[in-house]
Amino acid sequence: MTVSREDLEGAIARMVAEIEDPRAGLFGPGSIAWAIDREAINFLCGGRAALLQLAHPFVAQAIADHSSVESDPLRRFKRTFAFVYDMLFGDLDQAIASARRVHRIHTKIEGALDPAVTIFPAGTRYRANDEESLLWVYATLHDSSVLAYETVVRPLDAEERARYLRESHRFALLFGIPERLLFDRWRDFADYNARMWSWLEVTPTARGIAEALLTPRAPALRPMFRWYRIMTAGLLPPPIREGFGLPFTDQHRRIFQASLRSLRLSYRLTPARLRHVPAHAHAVRRLAGGEGPDRLAAWLERVDGVLLTGGDDFDTRRLGLGPTHPAATPTPPEKQDSDLALARLAIERGLPVLGICYGM
Repeated sequence: MTVSREDLEGAIARMVAEIEDPRAGLFGPGSIAWAIDREAINFLCGGRAALLQLAHPFVAQAIADHSSVESDPLRRFKRTFAFVYDMLFGDLDQAIASARRVHRIHTKIEGALDPAVTIFPAGTRYRANDEESLLWVYATLHDSSVLAYETVVRPLDAEERARYLRESHRFALLFGIPERLLFDRWRDFADYNARMWSWLEVTPTARGIAEALLTPRAPALRPMFRWYRIMTAGLLPPPIREGFGLPFTDQHRRIFQASLRSLRLSYRLTPARLRHVPAHAHAVRRLAGGEGPDRLAAWLERVDGVLLTGGDDFDTRRLGLGPTHPAATPTPPEKQDSDLALARLAIERGLPVLGICYGM
């Protein structure tokens, strides 16, 4: 079934009825959602979540037909996470405005599946507001966030997992996903994910988009992306990894395990201000009565833009990488020195700060 505007508004109304402090938005400082979703290391599983989504033929076909992801994949995912973070860390008005905007965009996205898809009947049409597809995207985000958090930060106990899942229902309602499809027990949620992994079909369209997503434009970023490809392969369920044709040799496995050990140690030593995503810092400042954005977080966002877009947000000739991409709007030269310095530091030292993990 398709989520209509009426369905969305009804879901938003039910969600709003539960909110105690509209300034805090959906969750707030005492929630486990903020405790988990503020961690930048969650983007260690960003590639995993993206490829799991692409393994659903509806999602892959919709992106191929209606998105710039193959020509400009990282910018597309940057825009997506701007909406997501407005929902997670914005005030209630920001969260609802983003939900309505995403729904409006989705209403224009529909079409016919490639006839080569085998898990749906020939002639099946996809819609971006299909409730089962939305449920799958929601599931990949939350399953991947918990996996990244538990892999690097600390294990969650059963009560924490259940509470995170229950809190995530508010996020799901912003997409109009009906409550009857949501899960109250983590075991049921995990079973759903496992069933989907065995049912999904990785199409040639999905593989093409994944290749674009995991390939940087800037040559300086290629070593980091090669490492990230190995990490993504190691974090994916084997059937999905094999469907995308991602190699995971014994050597890759050793790199994967050594990287996790290093990340666990270095992440714990990293100050919280660098571990937490900028959207969380802005939210904390807002709730403390501060005016304007958090300055350090805004600076980190600029640097993450450098890495996230493969170097297109600044004049790449300053790194010897050739001319600026013609579609880019470069940062003014006077603002580039600090951005490039921090970007180099992140790449050269492997610090587990935001730019290492953002949006790959």
